[in-house]
Amino acid sequence: MSLLTLEFPTTERFKAFGPRHIDEIASRYGLPAHLQETVRMISQVLPFRVNEYVLSSLIDWTDIPNDPIFQLVFPQPGMLSIEDEKRLSVLSGDPANKLQLRETVQDIRSRLNPHPSGQKELNVPRLNGVELAGMQHKYRETVLYFPGQGQTCHAYCTYCFRWAQFVGDADLKFAAPDPSQLVEYLKAHPQVTDVLVTGGDPMVMSTERLRSHLEPLLAIDTVRTIRIGTKSVAYWPQRFVTDQDADEVLWLFEKIVDSGRNLAVMGHFSHPRELETDIARRALQRIRSTGALVYGQAPLIGRVNDDADAWAELWRRELGAGVVPYYMFVERDTGPHDYFKVPLAQAVGIFQAAYRQLPGLARTVRGPVMSAKPGKVAVDGIEDTPQGKFFQLRLLQARDPELVGRPFRAHFSETASWVDELELADTTPADIRAAVQGT
Repeated sequence: MSLLTLEFPTTERFKAFGPRHIDEIASRYGLPAHLQETVRMISQVLPFRVNEYVLSSLIDWTDIPNDPIFQLVFPQPGMLSIEDEKRLSVLSGDPANKLQLRETVQDIRSRLNPHPSGQKELNVPRLNGVELAGMQHKYRETVLYFPGQGQTCHAYCTYCFRWAQFVGDADLKFAAPDPSQLVEYLKAHPQVTDVLVTGGDPMVMSTERLRSHLEPLLAIDTVRTIRIGTKSVAYWPQRFVTDQDADEVLWLFEKIVDSGRNLAVMGHFSHPRELETDIARRALQRIRSTGALVYGQAPLIGRVNDDADAWAELWRRELGAGVVPYYMFVERDTGPHDYFKVPLAQAVGIFQAAYRQLPGLARTVRGPVMSAKPGKVAVDGIEDTPQGKFFQLRLLQARDPELVGRPFRAHFSETASWVDELELADTTPADIRAAVQGT
C-alpha cells in the first residue's frame, strides 16, 4: 500500500505534560502567573494533560487566554464556582491541610455530576446476574467497551464528559482488563451488531495491546461494525504516521475491514484548526487507505466553537479530508458545564446558520443533539404557532427502540441548555414523556 510509505520525520516521540510541568510550559510559552496558578488549582479537581504537538502546533500563544485550543485543553478561571476556587486556594497553600484538601476535592467532584444520563445506574450490563466491568449497553444494537489500558488520552479536553475516567478514582472509572466478558456477552446478545471501543482513547494503546482487544471480536459473526472513538487525529496524528507501530495499526485496521466488517473511526474534531496541519491530513489519508470509514463529531462548546462560521469551516474541512460530518452534540451536563454550556435556542441558530453554508455532501451532519438519559434527543428547530413558541424535538436513538424517530415538542426557552430544563408540550405522547422525564 503506497500510503504506508512514510514522508514525515520519524524522530518525534510522544511526551505528555501535566500539572507538574506548568512552570516549564510557562517558561517556554509565556503563560501568565495567574493562569499558572489557575491550572495548578483546578487540575486538582479536573484532569489536565497536554502534549508537545498541541502546545507547539495547535495553540496560538499570542491570543491566550481567548485562543479556542487553549480554552479546550487548559483549565480556566470560572470552571469551578467562586466558593470552590477559594476553598482550594486556601487549602492548597498549607501542606498541613492535605487530608482536608483531598476531602474537598472529592466533595467538589461529587457535585459535578461525574456520570451523567444514568451511565452507572442504567447502562451497566449484566451476564448471569453479574455486572460486567468496562461495558455499557444503552441502545439495543450497540455496546460500549472500555479497555482498561486505553483509559487515558493524548491530551484532555477541559469540557470532556468522561473526565471522571481520568482522576484516579476507581469507583468512577469504567475499565475492562480484557475482552473475555465482552465476548461472552456478545454471544448471549446477538442483537448487538456494533461495538464502540471507547475511553479515554483506545489509540493511546500500542498496536499489540489494541489487537488483543479487537481481534477477539472478529470471532463473533453478529458483530458487523467496530467503532473506535478517538481524538488522536486531532491531538496526536503521529499515531498513524510516524509512531513506531503506525504501520502496524493500519495493518490491523485492514484486517478488520478484510474480515467483512465495517471499521468506523469516530474522530472527535472540536475546531477547524485541528485539521489544518499536514500531518493530521496525512493521518486521515492513511486511515482511509485501509478501508476504514471516518466520522467527525464534537459538542458545541462555549468559548471554543460557539460560532456558525467555525462549524461550517470544520465540516467543509472534514468533507475535504474524506471525513463524514456526523454529529454536533450539546455539551453534557457534567464537569464545568456552566462554563461551556450554550443555550439550546442559540445552539439551534448556530447549527442552522452553519448548515446553510454547506455543500450537499456535508449535510450528513445532525444536530444539535443531546445524549440524554432516554437517548439522543435532536433539536430540529424552533416553531412559532398560535399556541406559542416550541422547540421541535426528536429521538434519533433511544433505550426503547419504539421511540426512535418520533417527534415531540417542548415550550421554547431562551435559557434552557439541557433537556431536563425544558417543559414538554401537553401534546407529548405518554411514552415519550415518561422516557424524557424519567418516570
